[in-house]
Amino acid sequence: MSKGASVIRNARLARTMVAMAILTSVLSGFRVVEGLRDADGVPRQSRDTLAQFSTAGVITDAATGRPIEGVAISATLAGTSRVGTATSAVDGSYRVSLTRVARGSSVIVSARRLGYEPAQQTLTIRSEIARINLALSASPSRVSELASRSDAPKVRKRDVAGATIDIASAPAPATIAKGAVNQVMPLGVGPRQMSDEMRRNEGDKRGRREDKGWDREQYDRVTDNPFLGVRGNPRSTFSIDVDRASYGNVRRYLSQGQLPPADAVRIEELVNYFPYALAEPRAEAPVAITTEAMPAPWQLRHQLVRIALQARRIRTENLPPSNLVFLIDVSGSMQSPDKLPLVKQSLGLLVEQLRPQDRVAMVVYAGAAGLVLPSTAGNDKARIMEAIERLEAGGSTAGGAGLELAYRTAREHFERGGNNRVILATDGDFNVGPSSDAAMERLIESKRAEGTYLTVLGYGTGNYQDAKMQKMAKIGNGNAAYIDDLAEANKVLVKEMGGTLFTVANDVKLQIEFNPSRVSAYRLIGYEDRLLRDEDFKDDKKDAGDMGAGHSVTALYEVVPVGVTGTVTIRDTDPLRYTRIDERDAPLLSASDELLHVSLRYKRPGESTSTLITQAVRARDGREHASEDFRFAASVASFGMLLRNSEHKGNATGAQTLGMARAAMGDDEGGYRHEFVRLIERWQEISRGIAVRPERDR
Repeated sequence: MSKGASVIRNARLARTMVAMAILTSVLSGFRVVEGLRDADGVPRQSRDTLAQFSTAGVITDAATGRPIEGVAISATLAGTSRVGTATSAVDGSYRVSLTRVARGSSVIVSARRLGYEPAQQTLTIRSEIARINLALSASPSRVSELASRSDAPKVRKRDVAGATIDIASAPAPATIAKGAVNQVMPLGVGPRQMSDEMRRNEGDKRGRREDKGWDREQYDRVTDNPFLGVRGNPRSTFSIDVDRASYGNVRRYLSQGQLPPADAVRIEELVNYFPYALAEPRAEAPVAITTEAMPAPWQLRHQLVRIALQARRIRTENLPPSNLVFLIDVSGSMQSPDKLPLVKQSLGLLVEQLRPQDRVAMVVYAGAAGLVLPSTAGNDKARIMEAIERLEAGGSTAGGAGLELAYRTAREHFERGGNNRVILATDGDFNVGPSSDAAMERLIESKRAEGTYLTVLGYGTGNYQDAKMQKMAKIGNGNAAYIDDLAEANKVLVKEMGGTLFTVANDVKLQIEFNPSRVSAYRLIGYEDRLLRDEDFKDDKKDAGDMGAGHSVTALYEVVPVGVTGTVTIRDTDPLRYTRIDERDAPLLSASDELLHVSLRYKRPGESTSTLITQAVRARDGREHASEDFRFAASVASFGMLLRNSEHKGNATGAQTLGMARAAMGDDEGGYRHEFVRLIERWQEISRGIAVRPERDR
């Protein structure tokens, strides 16, 4: 077992124990309030309900007593999927609040930070505020393999009075729908046994796992973009990408003590994972452009150019109505705690955000596909949560049938001018059913044209099918995220709800033209699978990426100035015989201080003609002080190149990258940058030989 590998394993074990306690409480909790509803369908609150409850305290190091900054704190109201989150400040202090809670309810407070064992306490609400100080213990360098142990550590439940109860062996909740059929099934009713054919399919799947080993994860090959000469390649054109799945997946590998496969590292998704302070769009435009330049940290003779896009932010209450269909994989491969149990918790967070004008239905698929929740108003949360909590995994994977039923259900309740979307939660292991990958892609394309988009949430370890899920989200005008814990689910489905679910700009494309008198060569960092032909930029029939409300996108170019030679290998074409720069234009180009010119095209939702926005990046921009966000984004790109062992990493080192990140932490709301620093430190430990790269990537 590698040093520090206990971080994620213990965290997942603790989350599993907590989840079991929550789900057990849910089953009794919903039955208590069933039938007690106000006129609008919302469960009636107890007379002894607090408008707001807060827990506050200080997080310290158990060994030194010093405060710990950047700890992710969550407070989960037992019996629901309502979660409040916060990040500890420099002095270790935190405060988390929940609204509309009843006295006597239980709240589970959890603390998580890379490099420390997770900690949690469960308290009973007695008053409007409770103080909980948590001391985190550093992870030991060597631990036993918890996943294979039957004597897992106990989770403690403690109320304010100090009474302690063990809850390690919480009973499993009631379940439904192992082998759902293609019809509406009342909750609690449905086949409880797999058919003989389903059992054979599941047995075949398990046999394939044993033959190939547990690690069946798949990633498309990523080849770093080369340096291109400006004379032969004056323009660079690509589609934007708002996915962030690669970052969560990389975090999972490093936390487990392994280096991620190079093809699992998509640098643009690492950079775009973090929130940045960007200018809002002006007037009616849905997107704004921000540009900067500075010396490239890993090659100071080069320039690094940042092109950042910010989509208009829309408050949740102002978003159009949503017509959602949860499409949940309940096949046998989803049984582990980091899959279906985490899916249920994740969707519970989203359900808590639904408004009365929103609607949600739920389709499951295993050996067959079934509708287990007809389209239901967003304020009927008890009914929706009951359907979610009573799912269990088992059977094979008829993903194609599930998609067809989900899209059909979405179409039946189509909301004109609203957000019509299928949200697929899966490990991506589609391996049984009449539909081929090509047939599924055609289905997704046709439904996209009708106005129903697809968001893909990936879960799990061992058979995570990244390549397939990325392709589905791309075709479906949606986005892909990797959910490795409840904190990530809260980020994607609560904090970034608008960007995840509501599109403000379709087919967003960027085209960069470089000034040959200033730039001899350039390289786009990342976006390898989003490259377009130059002529695609003006072609409004060419599909490209979409931006959701509040989304930001950053693209980084490494630029070789004219006169700099011998630093990199440049791919260029032979000079043209008939087309040359007119000598009369040469003085004009030389006099210009422009490095490059940015052109952006987008369509408003429902429109077929694109709008053009342009902006120039000037050479003097590189002499000004770079923003904190730009410097942090550069550190993330540097780390991505180190993870990929890229030939273009230049003089980048772990120490340099770590220092650059630490110097650009900013306010760090959410603690994401602090966590990134811990990931670099973890990578340094692994790279020194404490753990090994997965076998397939050596």
